[in-house]
Amino acid sequence: MAENHEKQSSDEFDVPWKDIIEAYFPDFISFFLPVAFDGIDWQRPFEFLDKELSRITHASEIGDRRMDKLVKVWRRDGVELWVLIHIEIQGNRKPNFELGMYVYQYRAFDLYQVPVVGLAILADEEIGWRPTEFSYDLWGTKQIYQFTSVKLLDYSEAELNQSRNPFAMVTLAHLRAKRTRHRAEDRFQEKRRLIYKLYEYGFDRQQVTDLFRFIDWVLRLPEALDDQLRAEIVAFEENQNMPYITSVERIGMKKGHRNGEATMLTRMLQRRFGTVPEWVNEKIATADLTSLEEWSLRFVDAQSLNEVFSDRDEGRQ
Repeated sequence: MAENHEKQSSDEFDVPWKDIIEAYFPDFISFFLPVAFDGIDWQRPFEFLDKELSRITHASEIGDRRMDKLVKVWRRDGVELWVLIHIEIQGNRKPNFELGMYVYQYRAFDLYQVPVVGLAILADEEIGWRPTEFSYDLWGTKQIYQFTSVKLLDYSEAELNQSRNPFAMVTLAHLRAKRTRHRAEDRFQEKRRLIYKLYEYGFDRQQVTDLFRFIDWVLRLPEALDDQLRAEIVAFEENQNMPYITSVERIGMKKGHRNGEATMLTRMLQRRFGTVPEWVNEKIATADLTSLEEWSLRFVDAQSLNEVFSDRDEGRQ
């Protein structure tokens, strides 16, 4: 049961974290691992190694690795080699987490023979859970693997509000999403405040759009409150002559939002349940926005496809 709860909680956030890391990787490293940021040659391209990641994690029995990112970067200290930065976003306490980090590290090193830097973003709500090391010492043989863990709960609101790094906003949104789970009115107010900060902080158009999408995903609202907030954003942007979000979201908003909702729901179902049956694909393809949003909200706590689609035809499994 605990394992199911872990998957339910992490599924709520893994897609937006993955997307925002890929869009703003240098900012991510600058915010969470500044010592690495200073050592990376940002004049040379970095590369997300998705195929190589699959080779490393294939047939792994160590936990759920879907949010791992493996990134190839170059050092700028004159050493002609490259390092891999292994990133894991962990939303809840996981048994054997340290072992999983160690397994990942030695598999990556064995495959590429280059240094592997481990970074774990601990996005859970247990202040005392802080894994940083895997080790054993037996009969003269000692093994120690240390990695960096960053606990999102350690960041203060004041600290995050002072930063203009996009991942300060990402962290704020994640923490407030956790804090307002199942409290729609409180979530509405928190989401509203965060969106207005996007304009106050002077982010450019692309940053506003990308961060809005992250906030919009992790701080999900019932349709009525969502429509209320979007109408307010449209009015604000028109008044300020700042069509940042509006330029992307307003044109075909309902259609675009519906298509995005359908895509995200399908991806989440596949990640948790594997290949989904055809009847599920048909329901998603023909559903309206209200149904898609309802199913996405059910998904957070559901343990089966039947629980997500409770209005399915009888007899389908």
